[in-house]
Amino acid sequence: MSSTPRTTAGDTATQPSRRGLLRGAAAAAVAVVGWNAVDQTWATAAEAGKRDVVPVPNLVGTLETSDATVSAFSHDFGHFFDNAKPWAVLRPGCVQDIVTIVNYARVNGIKVAVNGQGGTGTDLESHSVYGQARVPGGISIDAKGISKILSIGNDYAVVEAGVTWGQLTDATLALGKTPPALPDYLYISIGGTLSVGGIGGTVQKHGLMVDTVQAIDIVTADGKLVTATPWLRADLFNAALAGAGQVGIIVRVNVKLVPAPKRAVVFSLFYADLETYLADSEKVMAEGRFQVHAGEMLQKPDGSGWRYKMEVGATYDTTAPDRDRLLAGLRDVRSDAVIEDVTFRDYMFRLDAYEAYLKSSGHWYTPKPWLSMFLPASKTKTFMQLVERELTADSLGGGFLLFYPYYTSKIRRPLAVQPAESVGYLFDLLRFPNPGDTGVQAMLDQNRRLYDIAVSMGAKRYLVGSIPNMTQADWKAHYGNRWAAFAYAKKKYDPTNIFTPGQGIFT
Repeated sequence: MSSTPRTTAGDTATQPSRRGLLRGAAAAAVAVVGWNAVDQTWATAAEAGKRDVVPVPNLVGTLETSDATVSAFSHDFGHFFDNAKPWAVLRPGCVQDIVTIVNYARVNGIKVAVNGQGGTGTDLESHSVYGQARVPGGISIDAKGISKILSIGNDYAVVEAGVTWGQLTDATLALGKTPPALPDYLYISIGGTLSVGGIGGTVQKHGLMVDTVQAIDIVTADGKLVTATPWLRADLFNAALAGAGQVGIIVRVNVKLVPAPKRAVVFSLFYADLETYLADSEKVMAEGRFQVHAGEMLQKPDGSGWRYKMEVGATYDTTAPDRDRLLAGLRDVRSDAVIEDVTFRDYMFRLDAYEAYLKSSGHWYTPKPWLSMFLPASKTKTFMQLVERELTADSLGGGFLLFYPYYTSKIRRPLAVQPAESVGYLFDLLRFPNPGDTGVQAMLDQNRRLYDIAVSMGAKRYLVGSIPNMTQADWKAHYGNRWAAFAYAKKKYDPTNIFTPGQGIFT
């Protein structure tokens, strides 16, 4: 921590109003007026005159330190770091509050991280699963304070970073538009998704969510709010998108829109063996038969082993596509195929019912030892044969393993690092352990072992998931020849390393 208390240049070093800085009911509503750099605690009005107290500048929103508030921001969806309490939570009243608090944090050596607080109902929390958004002893920024849809044009939308993909989807569908790339689970913040990349079933045609972004407004560690695009501050643009929150706080996004179809015919095609699944998946991808293409590895109905499901969707407005033509040349998939004709919105929000099931069964609230990677196509069969031997139905719990191909050339943001082949496969092991399962640590250990094997085959990590004991050597190997540029951007835009410490990249 800084030993010399300072206010931000240009800020008024006066006691802020109670409306601006509240400690909360659990602390008898005592006003917080500053940071004690010696004790490393928040100072009350009674301590305002002490030499080591750094007054907090005025805010439109609130800076809260009650036990109830910081406890709510001390965990994430993964529940592996449930005691990683921040010292305070900023609920910004405007973007300028974030600029102000970043300035304050920088000059006083306080870490800062954004917490997306996604979800449905009262289940709002960071949807990182291994503490990526944690900031113990620092300031957590509640992204719900910046969650307005600012404008929707003919082929773009401008939104604040706390808006969820579900909110944007509903708003744009009302106008006949949609983001071209969407995650499978829509109740997560746009800013948080863009910090890791964002993947969904249109990756074969549109790339990751970061590939549909046209501009961002971002707060860098020097307390400046700037715009970055592929042509303006391109180094910052490329370091922020899929950059794990290391160079700034994205506060606004200009995301591309495309015309939204009205309906989709969705085919669930089941394969008894891996080799046929791989061949047919790459065949329909190469021929561009479907607008949406996903898939998974799942248990056979009799529990005797694994099979594969290719889930593909053909979208349309008025005339349904020819199903026979879409399935022509695929190998023996019609006998147990499931075919549904649904509205486009219902297909985009298809996980709603599954979320309700996971909550009712208790799986939603268990730890999440997830493992997410991009595999090179040439090694995918070998790796998946290993996975078939390693996994059991119990190790999935209520979860699933997404597994499908895409073209690596569609992914253009440099920090969304890809295997060095033209075709990659998403490997997304999304485990929801059974309530009371005592084998979660063994699952984490298995993740690390599988990750190391995959990396030796040329795989790259997707920046979600739970991989223990990542070292900086691991990160350097992951980024490869892009490490130097990433490290330079970190030094340029966050030289004191205050942003998003939970990622562990530059510790």
